[in-house]
Amino acid sequence: MIQQERFCSLPDYPFSRLRNLLDKVKPLGETLDFSIGEPKHSVPSFVAGEIVKHTNQLNNYPANFGSKKLLEAISLWLASRYSINPPSPDTDLMALNGSREGIFNATLALCNKNIDAVKPVILIPNPFYQCYLAAALAADAEPVFVPAMPSNSFLPDFSKISKKTLNRTSILMMCSPSNPQGAVADLNYWKSLLNLAELYGFKIFSDEVYSEIYRGIKPIGILQASAKLFHDPEKSLSFNSLSKRSNLPGLRSGFVCGGQRSIKSIKKLRSYGGAPLPIPVQEVSILAWSDEKHVEKNRKLYRKKYELADSVFKHFEGYNSPNAGFFLWLRVGNGEKLTYSLWKNHGVRCLPGAYLTNQKKNTKNFNDPGFDFIRIALVNSVEKTMVGLKKVAESLQAHPEKEI
Repeated sequence: MIQQERFCSLPDYPFSRLRNLLDKVKPLGETLDFSIGEPKHSVPSFVAGEIVKHTNQLNNYPANFGSKKLLEAISLWLASRYSINPPSPDTDLMALNGSREGIFNATLALCNKNIDAVKPVILIPNPFYQCYLAAALAADAEPVFVPAMPSNSFLPDFSKISKKTLNRTSILMMCSPSNPQGAVADLNYWKSLLNLAELYGFKIFSDEVYSEIYRGIKPIGILQASAKLFHDPEKSLSFNSLSKRSNLPGLRSGFVCGGQRSIKSIKKLRSYGGAPLPIPVQEVSILAWSDEKHVEKNRKLYRKKYELADSVFKHFEGYNSPNAGFFLWLRVGNGEKLTYSLWKNHGVRCLPGAYLTNQKKNTKNFNDPGFDFIRIALVNSVEKTMVGLKKVAESLQAHPEKEI
């Protein structure tokens, strides 16, 4: 019998593809990296001291689902941020090793199998965070990609999915504010998704790690929308972390919040195969979720960089000023070509949009929603960001059309 590895259909990871494209090229002058969404703003001042304070607890097994104090801090933050009743720390919440680990394992725990042996479907925005695809394959589900196009304000239009596919859907993946476009789902958008979830019986996984980086109005989250619209809490799961909010991607600390039955299932899997957060990490996380001053300072820096981008690209037709998040999703004609040119001629490293999209041309009118774009991560200092954006603008003005 011919056997096939479960993950053989996974494409090369975006940053592996980027290295293959650029690493053999020696760029001119100083280099600037805008390719990875790794926050470079300062770590909150309380982190180092709190880790040292609790170092001796590294010889203790940590609470598997998160300590009571940590879950209480997250519950209070959710209640304050989204004007909802505090979720129960005992039944509605679980701490995570970052949102990626949480989304992956929650997919394994909650992706329902169909009795008639037809593969379940997981709906995924396109472009997408690569974890979504790997999680779908691990759960032995069929990933169905839904384009996020400019015509729909860069939000995936799930209403165009056929009833046949929706009847097979087990999970819908959503990211708001979105990576890479910075698009924000409003209450009406959430209403349409929640109505679909209740009609067809699937769950919505809302990836909200960019929720605290925005210009003016706070982005509404799925828990807030569900509460306002009196929807079934079992249909909504919110994932968040301290990576972007608090500039702590290396801490690997986040949470999932949802209905009691959903969280119970996720906890059951965590008991067997999950990795709890070390106690010093949990103690730092309590302080981080309880403090807004460092978050406000962080947000102001990103707002300055939004303004820089607006001033640099205001005359470019392909510029879309983001509402939230820390990426620019810039239409450039051919994203891979411009990425190569930027690196070779200006030492600026960004990511081709096509590296974040599904590449399987399985429809007659296939249109890659990332081909014409590059993603620029606004994670560096204001000064370095200004230098890099000006170099991108210079390259666009030169209209490079040469083949790689």
